[in-house]
This record gives sequence, structure tokens and C-alpha cells, in this order.
Amino acid sequence: MKKLITTVAIALGFCMIPCGSELIAQEYKAPEVTLSKETVKLDGKIYYSHIVLEKQTLYSISKAYGVTIDEIYEANRNLKETGLKKNAIILIPANDKAATAVRKEEKVIVNDDTAKEETAKEEAEKPSFREEKREKKEDGRKGKTPDYFIHTVKWYENLNDIAEKYGMTVESLMQYNSLKDRKLTRRQKLRIPTEPQNFIPEETVPENPVDTLQESAGRDEGPAALFTPRNNLNFVLMLPFNVSSEKHSEGVMDFYSGALIAARELGKKGINIEMSVYDGATSHLPITSSRLEESDLAIGPIASSGLQEMLAKSPENKFVVSPLDHRADTLADRHPNFIQVPTSSAAQYEDAIEWIREDLQAGDKVIVFYEKGVDFPVVRNNLSRLDNHESFSYNILEGRDVMTALTEKLTETGENRVLIASESEAFVNDVIRNLNLLIHSKYKVTLYGAAKIRSFDTIDIDNLHNTRFHSSLSYYIDYEKPEVMNFLMEYRALCGTEPTPFAFQGYDTLKYFGTLCSQYGDRWPEYLQSERQEMLQSGFKFKVRTKEDGTNGGYVNTAIRRIVYGKDYSVTPQGGI
Repeated sequence: MKKLITTVAIALGFCMIPCGSELIAQEYKAPEVTLSKETVKLDGKIYYSHIVLEKQTLYSISKAYGVTIDEIYEANRNLKETGLKKNAIILIPANDKAATAVRKEEKVIVNDDTAKEETAKEEAEKPSFREEKREKKEDGRKGKTPDYFIHTVKWYENLNDIAEKYGMTVESLMQYNSLKDRKLTRRQKLRIPTEPQNFIPEETVPENPVDTLQESAGRDEGPAALFTPRNNLNFVLMLPFNVSSEKHSEGVMDFYSGALIAARELGKKGINIEMSVYDGATSHLPITSSRLEESDLAIGPIASSGLQEMLAKSPENKFVVSPLDHRADTLADRHPNFIQVPTSSAAQYEDAIEWIREDLQAGDKVIVFYEKGVDFPVVRNNLSRLDNHESFSYNILEGRDVMTALTEKLTETGENRVLIASESEAFVNDVIRNLNLLIHSKYKVTLYGAAKIRSFDTIDIDNLHNTRFHSSLSYYIDYEKPEVMNFLMEYRALCGTEPTPFAFQGYDTLKYFGTLCSQYGDRWPEYLQSERQEMLQSGFKFKVRTKEDGTNGGYVNTAIRRIVYGKDYSVTPQGGI
């Protein structure tokens, strides 16, 4: 009988793609058991958090983890009454045998011989007496003792556990071992003073104070305070890979590939990202609050429903990033630890109105088109920023009769600057056709709008060029930029295909947050609003949403890229942020 360990992991520059093969054990094929690496600590005891899948039994789970059924019942007091349920989460005591099984990440046969084999492997992995013995070494530290011994970090230990065990503070333990951050790895060697109480840590002073002070020059905002940069980061990436059904979303895999290239690039600069990758295409997200507590940042899932579940599991001091859904920005109204990366359509229309205000000249007119009987509050609520504008509403069933009424609104001498307050493809298409007829009648017209207009298939591209369409966008890739061409060439070489916008978005997202978290360490959220960056496809310019009670909500991206359609069929970027 076999147990299946399925992992999706990334280490700088390479990834393990989930895989598995069917193995038959004599006459009976056991249900597959995916071993969990997520742990929780309750009443001083460590447990694995296991998600029950279809056809799994208490017997198969207990054998996979090397525990007894009674031990599982003891850890889950209500389990006898409720029984196993699909997608339920149960606790598994994390004894030595279970820890060995989880560490292996390989298929092993669960039968009478397995216990002996695993015990032998475990014994072979244990640190030797020579490794653990106390060593007499000279240490030229202030407040030192000359003797220390070696502690080998176990899989479930953190700095707090080890410091408490030996009667030290975390700060003194870190200083004695020259640790730059709190992250530990399994089997890492730490030096423990023979007499910990005699070790007096030096006052912590940055090696290069100038490098760890934020320079206020050139920054619009942000606290001028000390921070400690970090080179080792821990990220969670939750995407709907649909691993179980083997139906991979092309866009999701492109996003993932772009993120891997960003991690690889950061690794070359000394910023190491340990990223746990999860398949979020399940009814319940396969991650625990304790795993999120250990992370520096969680990216994903994509849809609002998954993001809400992630936020419910996430501790209040851990941030969740929405990487792709433009409509998820409303979550920032309720969750202070939420970050919305895609710029909303509302922000695009706000920028289009601001663009009109910037371009407006004496003698110009501003006309806002509405579909009769349909309100568009995104535009209506922001028109106060335009001193003079006129509204024009009609129904497309009115046909050509609308042209006479429309010409009465226009100026024949100045520029007619037009904004369409609708995302109905039929209505938008009709307005643009009418505008082109007016242009042929010698009226000067410039159209402003959001990215949605560019996605409508029924709109003749010639009409956008004729109206000199000024578009406010969340994303735009300028292929003339050297950094864009460098990414393009690297993506082709590593992935053997052309990058899609999803790939650029994956790169931009991981590159921005990886750099930010590394530069400012644990205090990176304080600098989120001041660190405005132009990336390959999008910009990052965050502001805090204000909740109804007046307190701060989450962060939303307000960065916009502008492009202009020329009558010579050119498309010209007009800058961003």
C-alpha cells in the first residue's frame, strides 16, 4: 500500500511540478494520502493539519503518518461522533515517525515492514553523538563564555522554542550565531553557550547606519525610520492550477512562469525567496493559518471568493495580495491586510476625467454620453472635477435621429472632448460610429475612456484612431523599452514560447513585492505607499482605502498607464504613475 506525497514547490530558478505514478501493493490498492506539512501548536503540542480527501479512511491516514487510530481520536475529540468527512481538517499528532514520513517526500509502502524501514532511516538521519557533543572553543565576543555546544534544529522548532529551552533571549541567541533574521532551516547548526546566563548581548547597531536609513529626498511620503533589510523571504503563492484534474489554466501557468523568472532574477541579486506554491482550485483552500503566520506575504488566490477565504485564515498582521481580479478591490473596504494589485475600472475612469481636465483649452467642450435609463455612478460621482461639461443620453434604437440633437451640443471651432459613461458594447460602438460621422463632417473630436473599450470586438479599430482615442489603462507593454525586450528574450529562452500579459503580471508582482520586502524587512508595509514603481506591464502606486467607520482599510493600486491612438495608426505611450 502506498502513500502519495504531492508537492508544488519552488526554489530559486527551478520548480517541481506535481507528479505521481500508480503503484500497486499486492492485492489491495489503498486510497492515496497526501501528507500535510502544515503544523499547528495547541496546548504546547505539535500537530499536522490534514485535509481529508475522498476515499481516505482512518486506517490509511494513520498508517501514512505512522500514528495509531486511537491517537487520531484523542487529538480530534468529536471525530467518533462525526466520522470522516471529505475536505474536513483533522489533527495528526506530530510524533517522530510522522515527522520522518513527511520529510521524505516520496512514496513508501505502508505495511508491516514499513515501520522497521522508517525507523532505520530515522536513526540514520539522527545527528551523531560527535555532532551533538560539547566543544571547547575560544570565542572572541564581548560578555562571552569560551565554551559552547551544538544544537541541531529540528523540523518543528523556531527561535522562540530554542531560546526558551536554553534560557536565552531570542536576541542573544541570534547575536551569538550571527543570524540576520529569524528564519531557520531543518538540521541547521546553532551554537549554544555552555552557560547561557553569562552571555551578555552587545547593543544591536546596524553595520551601515547610512544604508539602513530611508532617505527622505525624492520621496513624497513614508516614515523616515530605521529598518533592517532581509535577503531571505518566505512567500505563499495560491493559484488555481487544477492539479487534481490535470486541467491547467494557460493564463495561470503563464503567471507562474513569469513569477519564477522574477524569483530567479532576484536570486541573482542575493534576494532568496522560498515560495510555497498551492493549488487553489479546490472547494477549500489547502493552507492553514499557522502556515500563513510563517510567511512574509501571500499572493493569491485569483477570484474574490478565494481571497475572502484566504483573508479569513490569515492573521491580521499578514498581507494577502490580489494579483489578477480587477473587481476584488472592494475587499480593501473591509480588510486592512488586503492589497489589490490590478487597478480598478473606477480608477481608470477617474484618470480619464483628470486627463480631460488637463487637456481642456479655451473654446473646448466636454460631452459625457450616457445610455438612456442607465446610471453610471463611476463617472457621475467624479464629474465635479470638471467645471463645465454637458451630458447627452440616448437609446441606440433612436437610430440616426440622434445626430441632429447631438450636433447642437458640439462646438465647431474648438475641440469636442468626449467621455462615454457606459460599458455596454452595443452602446459604446454606436457612439463611436456617430463620432466618426461627425469627424467626417469636420468636427474636431477626441475620445477618452478606460481599457474596456479596447476589448470590444465589434469596434472598428480605424474608428479609435480617427477619434484619437486617449485610453487610461491598468496594463500596457511598451516593447521599445530595453527591460521589456530583456524579459521577452529570457522568457523565450526558458519557456520556449511567447510571454502573455499573464506572464508579465506574474513577473511584475513578484519582482515588486520581493524587492520591497527585502529592502525594508518586516517594516515593508509602512513603505507601501511611498514606493511607487513602474514595472514592465503595470505600475504600482498604492493608497489606503478608508472604511465606513473612518479607520484605514486595505491598499488599492491607483497606477495608470496612458496611451494615445494617432490618426497615422500609431499607438503612443504617454507615461504612467
